[in-house]
Amino acid sequence: MLPIIDNQTARRIFLDNHLLLGARSGAGKGDDLQSVIDHLGFVQVDSVNTLARAHDLILWSRRQQYRAPNLPKHMKTRGAFEHWTHDASVISMQHFAMWRHKFAKDKAFMDKRWGAWRREGFREQLDAVLRQIADEGGCSSMDVGKDEKKGSGGWWDWHPSKTALEYLWRSGDLSVCHRKGFRKVYDLTERVIPPEYLKARMPLDGMIDCACVQALQALGFATSGEIAAFYDIVTPQQAKDWCALELKRGELIEVDIQSADGSLRRSFAFPDLPDITPPEPNNRVRLLSPFDPALRDRKRAERLFNYHYRIEIFVPAPKRQYGYYVFPVMQGDRMIGRVDTKRDGDTTLVTAFWPEKGVRMGKARIRALEAEIDRVATFVGSTDVTWAVDWLKEKT
Repeated sequence: MLPIIDNQTARRIFLDNHLLLGARSGAGKGDDLQSVIDHLGFVQVDSVNTLARAHDLILWSRRQQYRAPNLPKHMKTRGAFEHWTHDASVISMQHFAMWRHKFAKDKAFMDKRWGAWRREGFREQLDAVLRQIADEGGCSSMDVGKDEKKGSGGWWDWHPSKTALEYLWRSGDLSVCHRKGFRKVYDLTERVIPPEYLKARMPLDGMIDCACVQALQALGFATSGEIAAFYDIVTPQQAKDWCALELKRGELIEVDIQSADGSLRRSFAFPDLPDITPPEPNNRVRLLSPFDPALRDRKRAERLFNYHYRIEIFVPAPKRQYGYYVFPVMQGDRMIGRVDTKRDGDTTLVTAFWPEKGVRMGKARIRALEAEIDRVATFVGSTDVTWAVDWLKEKT
């Protein structure tokens, strides 16, 4: 009979692996910030800034002393680099050798698809963009293709030289050296990545092993598909084959993970998982980024926490169940609701809070939520917090 990990223990193991169970102590900069990035593996980057950017909230959720300028400063130390996982992310520099395989995979994909997906002419600009950056140093999309006609087809309708920049970045010829505001500035990869990482090489089987081990360490337990999706750098078949081999070698075991609804899901884990006793959570309320790595896999979040979450940016306003961009809220090892809040000048506005089914918003929980909003306000630089008169909504 396989070991069974009950739902509460599974939630706590998962959250502890994501640095979301204990205190948020730590400097949030320098070596401490590097340790968070190394532990998580990557931090997703996103441009939406109604309250704070996703990567800043992800880091602040784990280190209360973290402040938004800390990450750009830290990136200059080259402890991490920017590239693509399932989305644009800051990735621990120790994984750069793995990403050489990602560069090749992405290049093959772009060569196959981008000719039809992008406007014509970007291939003719590749050499010119490389020469410009080699001669002039770091360039952003504003610095290339100045005489090219800009598209009118929306955010993804890039002019040819902008497309060339992205192609060269995704294929590894260029790297992001820093950002101006939120705009990426690219330079030659050999001028950005430290030599010891630039020269490192990893065979395919080594990359698969490293990526799968890192994913399972972060997740605690997972199916082969969840392992593949973590970095989106190995294929589902490669992850499936790795799990089968490691299971046969005794390096993995199979366990049944109890979902919030009581059902069991067969998963892979390291052999010590059944013996792990995760720490007790504190009762602190935490506001999370919609892109927090603990919630990125929406189906997994629903299974573990009975928490159905999606961002409604692209849902027409009349059909939105919640707000345009609402934030998940957790207390202890439980998801308790979602809050619609934003920064407006020097004020943090709280428009609405929707508690989860079965969550009672008593005085103590309301005080804990208010304390977290006050902490968020300090983090984003607000001097005042305003709550709408009818902020507490009916239970869904």
